[in-house]
Amino acid sequence: MTPLVAAAAKARENAFAPFSRFLVGAALEAEDGAIFTGCNVESASYGLTMCAERVAIFKGVSEGRRRFQRVAIVTDFETLTPPCGACRQLLWEFASDAEVSLANLTGLEKRYTLRELLPDAFDSMSLTSNV
Repeated sequence: MTPLVAAAAKARENAFAPFSRFLVGAALEAEDGAIFTGCNVESASYGLTMCAERVAIFKGVSEGRRRFQRVAIVTDFETLTPPCGACRQLLWEFASDAEVSLANLTGLEKRYTLRELLPDAFDSMSLTSNV
C-alpha cells in the first residue's frame, strides 16, 4: 500500500455515513508533496452530503494549494469505486494531469489518469469564445 493510499484508508475511518454505510476516504498529493485527506460526510438532507474527494480538495485549496498530482480513493468494497461525476469535474479543475489510485481494504488497487476517467472534460478553456 502506497503512503497516499494509506492516508486515504486512514481518512476513511472518519467517514460519517449513517444512511448509506458507504465509507470513503480520499487523499490528494499537492505539487509540493503536501498531502490532504478527506472522508465522505452524509446529511439527512442528501443533497448536502459531501464526497471524500471534494473534502480533500477543499482542504488543500483552503491551505493555499491549487494543483495536485496524485489522488487516492479507498472504500471497503470488492469492486473498486471511482469518483462520482461531480468529483471528477472538480478534480479536473485542480488535478487534470493526476494519477488516480482506486483501492480497497483488501489491497486491491488500480491506477488511472484523470484524463482516462474524464475524457473531453469541460474546463476554463470551454468558456472562451472561438468567434
